[in-house]
Amino acid sequence: MTTTAAVDLASLGPVHVVGIGGAGMSGIAKVLVSRGLVVSGSDAKDSRRVAALRALGATVSIGHDASQIPAGATVIVSTAIKESNPELAAAREQGLRVLSRAEALAVIMADSKAVAVSGTHGKTTTTSMLTVALQHCGADPSFVIGSELNESGSNAHAGTGELFIAEADESDGSFLQLGAFAGIVTNVEADHLDYWGSLEAVERGFDDFATGIGRRGGFIVICQDDPGAAALASRARESGVEVHTYGESHEADNRVQVINTKGNGWTFEVVVKGVRTSAIQLQVPGQHNMLNATAALVCGLGLGFGVGELSEGLAAFSGTRRRFEFRGQADGVRIYDDYAHHPTEIAATLRAARDAVGDGRLVVAFQAHHYYRTALFSQEFGEALGLADEVVVLEVFAPGEDPIPGASGQVMASKVPLPAEHVVFEPSWSAVPGHLAGRARPGDIVMTLGAGDISMMGPEVLALLERRERDARGSDSGQEVPS
Repeated sequence: MTTTAAVDLASLGPVHVVGIGGAGMSGIAKVLVSRGLVVSGSDAKDSRRVAALRALGATVSIGHDASQIPAGATVIVSTAIKESNPELAAAREQGLRVLSRAEALAVIMADSKAVAVSGTHGKTTTTSMLTVALQHCGADPSFVIGSELNESGSNAHAGTGELFIAEADESDGSFLQLGAFAGIVTNVEADHLDYWGSLEAVERGFDDFATGIGRRGGFIVICQDDPGAAALASRARESGVEVHTYGESHEADNRVQVINTKGNGWTFEVVVKGVRTSAIQLQVPGQHNMLNATAALVCGLGLGFGVGELSEGLAAFSGTRRRFEFRGQADGVRIYDDYAHHPTEIAATLRAARDAVGDGRLVVAFQAHHYYRTALFSQEFGEALGLADEVVVLEVFAPGEDPIPGASGQVMASKVPLPAEHVVFEPSWSAVPGHLAGRARPGDIVMTLGAGDISMMGPEVLALLERRERDARGSDSGQEVPS
């Protein structure tokens, strides 16, 4: 890849984005269009993100072909794009400048005061919360996030202020390229070991992230409640980095005190330098979201904004797409979808759902992402799914990957510590909505979990429940209900 030291926004020329419909890539493309560049791109399929980019003026093709690259273009690719991709191969052959997603993000952030939000889990929500809180304070930060904000419907924006808030991806080490002045680390765990190889390598990557911020004279906000992150905080302080910790731990610099955990959002206070904030009532559920909000609050304070306005902004935050996203309700059953695809994320999401469901039950479908992660965490996935009452496990979503023996949905289902009648492995996609609707009763919550295409299933479950509700009404009235 090209180093960004010699690259600035003005020198990019026309830009062609391979995989432009992806969460991160579409955000970069939006900012580039907003800053006046000629942007084209390609993706394997049409989508609402592609439609939004076309509406902004980008030229987007469906399917990959070398002829779609404009003459002299800078080509931007994600790590998901293989060298055999015809557009990337042509760019290499023509000697065009090729930038990774992180390198492109670093270029568009170069003239800003950059804030990078990282961690094994919670990056998207924390980045979103910080962005909404700063907007509530009157700031207009640029941002690139891995999902769409409910408030604006967008995952990216070219703001007028000096701040640039970015979700910083550690999965391929690219978070080290962003040149951030300030950072957040929500947690540090073993994940993406297909890139890192070991937990020790992951930890070294986060060490480099923190010390880089220190060299630039900035500060980093780290969760004290997470053992991996707390260890990072200690190492960073020893290296001279300005560290602000947060959490429920008494050792946290900014200590969270819970007031109420019931309903759709937790209520809490934060003790900041011995001073207690007013109560913050979130609209999104779960302990993990309370901690994410606290990270955003502490970072906003470090950037010089007021605690009152930040708190009000966090209370107004209504969520992002695919993070405990409400998909509808029928026959007394609520349906939600969530991106959770790691055991820690699943456990946090299901605990939050337990707060929201009240006396009802949790009916969950899960689709694992990648064979390597399934093989590594099969036992942990089963234990996390055991927090539900009814579980449907799909086959692993791993397009283009070679299977790993034992890394299967069936093996994972066998690890769920619930009575056998409450767990089913269902390899047929079309049969899963029927399982979920059939197991759900009024008062329950149905959740679809996973990083793959399981998010498409919610409307199918909703349609089945609506039909059941109509049938029940027709039966009660003695009238025949048309099919």
